[in-house]
Amino acid sequence: MQFTFLNSHPIQYFAPLYRRLSGEAGMDLEVWYCSEHGLRGEVDREFGTRVKWDVPVLDGYKARFLKNHSPKPGIYGFFGLMNLGLVPLLFAKGKGMLVVHGWGYFSNLLALLAGRLSGQRVCLRGETPACHESHRKGWKKWLRTFFVRNVLGGLSHRILFIGEENRKFYLLYGIPAKKLVFTPYAVDNERFQQQAATLKPQRLALRNALHLPSDKVIILYSGKYIQKKRPLDLLAAFSRCRLRDEAHLVFMGEGELRSEMEAFMDRKGLKNVTLTGFVNQSEVAGYYAAADVFVMCSGLGETWGLSTNEAMNFGLPLILSDLTGSHADLVDEGENGFVFKTGDVQELAGKLEAMIAMPPDERQRMGQKSLEIVNRYSFDRIAEGLKEAVGQGGNYKTSWSSP
Repeated sequence: MQFTFLNSHPIQYFAPLYRRLSGEAGMDLEVWYCSEHGLRGEVDREFGTRVKWDVPVLDGYKARFLKNHSPKPGIYGFFGLMNLGLVPLLFAKGKGMLVVHGWGYFSNLLALLAGRLSGQRVCLRGETPACHESHRKGWKKWLRTFFVRNVLGGLSHRILFIGEENRKFYLLYGIPAKKLVFTPYAVDNERFQQQAATLKPQRLALRNALHLPSDKVIILYSGKYIQKKRPLDLLAAFSRCRLRDEAHLVFMGEGELRSEMEAFMDRKGLKNVTLTGFVNQSEVAGYYAAADVFVMCSGLGETWGLSTNEAMNFGLPLILSDLTGSHADLVDEGENGFVFKTGDVQELAGKLEAMIAMPPDERQRMGQKSLEIVNRYSFDRIAEGLKEAVGQGGNYKTSWSSP
């Protein structure tokens, strides 16, 4: 069967998934990209630097780049992607499955409509979590309900949810449960676990190479230094942590808040903090292997946080905020980590203290639980979900007609 995936641009997390699916029996897969963003080292607005991934993002699967007709092309606005050519392409294709990733661009909604009219089996794969919706009231919530239930739900044969909070989002806005299929957010678990097995025995050498102390608890943050990620919360919590002298905090990333972070560190006299700058994909494994604890303290806008999946593949216990979209899936409270209320610096400081004070073998036990959990969020499970959505397995044995 033909599978067409529509994405805004090549994404380093999705490329290995498409390679994996291309090898799946019965899947004739092609990915359509609405732009070439990221292939030529453009400046990433949020990183604040030129970004060109040093891992292959186009190898091992069929890809097509669609012409963008937007008067102001780019990935930072709804009308930045207007790929009108996808309409005749969909009508020219034989019947198959169209998977549209997200609805944040004109091209996404156009694809949903054209896919439905052209006889494709249309699946939407979004990522919005229910925990980000509490601020919507009155007419804004009514409009959101109408859009999700009647536009997204009406045009999609199946909706592919990535996790528990995302499932609750669709139920909140009136999508029937029978229309939802689990295709979890995942990273290349096999590759990361192979790297972990190779690098973990070299932890001391890694720490020395990365200029990190050998005798401290390494707390790792991975992400952009932007407001959505709330890195200043973590700095503030670390400054309040009574055990901070026994730990070292590493911010793996770059972004517009760097100067504020450096100013805060100067004011508080925080010497045991490292701001790495941008770290490319081929180098991130070293930091995960050197770390003891992973923290994500994001707020609104953090729909999942795939670096959490990466960290779990290295057997790291977690501390996640309750607005990080993956917290309900990836944290088993007290077993592999903790969840804290977003923005509650004092609570976060307490969670940091608990992790730092914990015996190393207890952190390792929690990390092993992380590994068990993340293995359920895999490319294999995504492949199973796609087969369910098309009616080849599971509980979704459906025809090509509209449900």
